[in-house]
Amino acid sequence: MSRPTRRTVLGAGLAAAGAGLLTACSTGGSATQPAPDYLTPDSKEIGAAEALRKPGPERKVRLTAVETPIDLGGGRTVRTWAYGDQLPGKVVRVTAGDTLAPTLANHLPRATSIHWHGLALRNDMDGVPGLTQRDIRPGGSFTYRFAVTHPGTYWFHPHSGVQQDRGLYAPLIVEDPREPLAYDKEWVIVLDDWVDGVDGSTPDAVLAELGKGMGGMDHGAMGASGSGGPSRMLMGATSELLGGDAGDVGYPHYLINGRTPQNPQTFTAKPGDRIRLRIINAGGDTAFRIALGGHRLTVTHTDGFPVRHAQTDALLLGMGERVDALVTVGSGAFPLTALAEGKRRTALAVLRTAGGAAPTASVRPKELDGEVVHGGRLKAAESVRLEARRPDRTIEFRLTGSMTQYDWAINGTTYDPAQRHPVRSGERVRLAFVNRTTMWHPLHLHGHTYALADGGARKDTSIVLPGQRLEVDFDADNPGLWMVHCHNVYHAESGMMTVLGYVK
Repeated sequence: MSRPTRRTVLGAGLAAAGAGLLTACSTGGSATQPAPDYLTPDSKEIGAAEALRKPGPERKVRLTAVETPIDLGGGRTVRTWAYGDQLPGKVVRVTAGDTLAPTLANHLPRATSIHWHGLALRNDMDGVPGLTQRDIRPGGSFTYRFAVTHPGTYWFHPHSGVQQDRGLYAPLIVEDPREPLAYDKEWVIVLDDWVDGVDGSTPDAVLAELGKGMGGMDHGAMGASGSGGPSRMLMGATSELLGGDAGDVGYPHYLINGRTPQNPQTFTAKPGDRIRLRIINAGGDTAFRIALGGHRLTVTHTDGFPVRHAQTDALLLGMGERVDALVTVGSGAFPLTALAEGKRRTALAVLRTAGGAAPTASVRPKELDGEVVHGGRLKAAESVRLEARRPDRTIEFRLTGSMTQYDWAINGTTYDPAQRHPVRSGERVRLAFVNRTTMWHPLHLHGHTYALADGGARKDTSIVLPGQRLEVDFDADNPGLWMVHCHNVYHAESGMMTVLGYVK
């Protein structure tokens, strides 16, 4: 039997299927000061904010979460959970201004949900069981419905336990009706680290093993973990780009668009074509450094929002981040290689514009060792810069915990859905992420896009390096209860999550 996560225990009383919304608790008061009166997902303010988005034509989508065999290529088939029978799930495309109305049918043996990562959508559609919706029980279904206002590269995945580290994820592309970029083709690229169904492993078993912590034991050699397959605890993975420790989990496979390097996806184009790459890191515990052999890339967007164009050899993406880039391709067959940062192994896809031998699984293009750009180095395009303004409120989130105890938390407190940090509509809010751990963390804010300091990029997920402080600003213009959490799925499920709550 798999270990229940902290989220499932806390949300057990709210796990009924259906569309009923949750009543929020008010916390944070004292003997002399009353507790804040928080908005709830069914407050009238949520509907009023949605009306201001002027929902447009409805785009219906049917999704089915199923247990299914998936061919990863190279003779490896695994049994996992996925949307339909493909990995990643089929791309969902809408146009900015549309209303997206996806219905999820749950054919899994466990309750599930969908979080629409990066979208500033109505709070009761955000997909967090125990906070914004009830679980979708096995055999049940739920129809999400929300206006989609910002074009860009997004994705969706469960917010239920460690289900994201199975095959339950898919790209969500919001097209711009006034697209300013000119390109001939588009290539959606989803990066992932894979463990589910390999030699008996599951993400739940990985979480259970990690949850025991190092405890002073030497886990350097991989050995049986007793149940759920071999040990997946990873020691000694280091990266200068990530400030030291690169990750906790030694994955048996690293994938691009669901394929191993032994049987990679091939994308075809013509020499001279200009291709838009939409790159999504859907991994659970891995940052990827990605490059296209023989080419430099021009970065145009991060996390859906435009940036000042920047040329680079390679890109670094933490879990949950997205980057768009343009490339004009030469003649030949070129490796698109994603290095599992600090873990020394790679994922591979092939871009082919002419004949010739395909790159081998072991190829490592020199561009990986060239200039590397990440979201923290990019500057926002003028059109999406926040208006200069002093913050009305600063909230400090101390990232705490260690690999030794596996006690990841925020401000020393593991996730409690009743613990909120108050904000008020109309405020400029500054979040200060202070990393007091020896490990990097990709921090994700739901329902908003923030701005990095000094004209930095507009983002919703950012890498916070060990010992560093990262300050970001956002305008509180989307009422509700919103998660803030590490997008390392194992850190989050161990407790590195908290909630921002709008007060009345």
